[in-house]
Amino acid sequence: MTSSRISVYRLPGRRSRVVTVTVTPVRPRRSATSGPSASSVPCASSDASAPSPSRRLPAALPGLAVSAVAVGIAWGAHELVPSLSPLTAAVALGVLAGNLRLLPAATRPGLGVAAKRVMRIGIVLLGLKLALGDVLGLGWQTLLVVAVTLFATFFGTQWLGRKAGLPGDQPLLIATGFSICGASAVAAMNGVTESEERDTVTAVALVTLCGSLAIAVLPLLRHPLGLDPMQFGRWAGASVHDVGQVVAVGQTAGPAALAEAVVVKLMRVALLAPIVTGVALVRSRRRAAQQNTTQDATQDTGQATKRPAPVPLFLVGFLACVAIRSTGLLSAGTVNIAGTVDDLLMAAALFALGAAVDIRTLVRTGRRALLVGLASWVMIAGVAYAGVLATT
Repeated sequence: MTSSRISVYRLPGRRSRVVTVTVTPVRPRRSATSGPSASSVPCASSDASAPSPSRRLPAALPGLAVSAVAVGIAWGAHELVPSLSPLTAAVALGVLAGNLRLLPAATRPGLGVAAKRVMRIGIVLLGLKLALGDVLGLGWQTLLVVAVTLFATFFGTQWLGRKAGLPGDQPLLIATGFSICGASAVAAMNGVTESEERDTVTAVALVTLCGSLAIAVLPLLRHPLGLDPMQFGRWAGASVHDVGQVVAVGQTAGPAALAEAVVVKLMRVALLAPIVTGVALVRSRRRAAQQNTTQDATQDTGQATKRPAPVPLFLVGFLACVAIRSTGLLSAGTVNIAGTVDDLLMAAALFALGAAVDIRTLVRTGRRALLVGLASWVMIAGVAYAGVLATT
């Protein structure tokens, strides 16, 4: 046991305080070991209270198990209705389960893991679907159409969102989802922005809704717009959000249209890393500027400021997978297996995101977001259509 006395002094002309601690030992005891006791080690109690990975994993198991069951149901729905993307089905199941209060509180930790960590693994594996040779084979005119369509939608949707007064990161997340690759792109951008859950689920709900509408609407417009199968495939690939939704739309015009749609869509996926990295760098610089203004305060308190990595590791993994696929070393079977695993992981993550969607709140406060989403959908379809006509 010890007795201690703490004295606090303020030096003249100084803001800081000097703290002295006098410790008087009382009846010290010898132990069998000569090392310091737990009570004399700073922060020993805080380290013990921090949850270890062995404790976090059991807490996450119920939510991960529910996500796995939901993925199985979504996959079964896709087998029964091939035009229904398993990712879309997973989001819908999550929305239903969350709003019908079917998910107990014990599933929340696991759903959080699925929505963030599992999603990032899925984004990494998404790179194995993309070979740079296929993209470059499109020709510079098609590449130009895809780039113009993507950037026009990305910046145009953000402008519309700000004009509509959407809160937080909703304009950015909606723009990312509509311009690149749907819910996967929203999740990738959220990995950089760490946005509020409300903003993320709103963007996911909108891209899912408009992507589902595209499956029904775009095939009906093919003949009135005078598009041949190749043109229709390129239009679908340049304007529909999710990869599965692109497949569902493109296959309605035959295998030639489907092939064009998938390759054009993968070109948009290739731009995911540059867009998200650019946003990450801009936000990193803003954080650095804010940290510089508060540097004196952090020095006074003795706290170290941790700066996030300018480029998230999952984007580095995505680019590494693109490079591996582009070498041609992977067999078709390996690529197919990796694609299936990626779809399973993304479906689990999207189920978890969908479970966080509150329909009542979305209906009550999301009217402006819905209008922005519909306007963005019309924007990307219109720009892509004009580009396809101009280059074919």
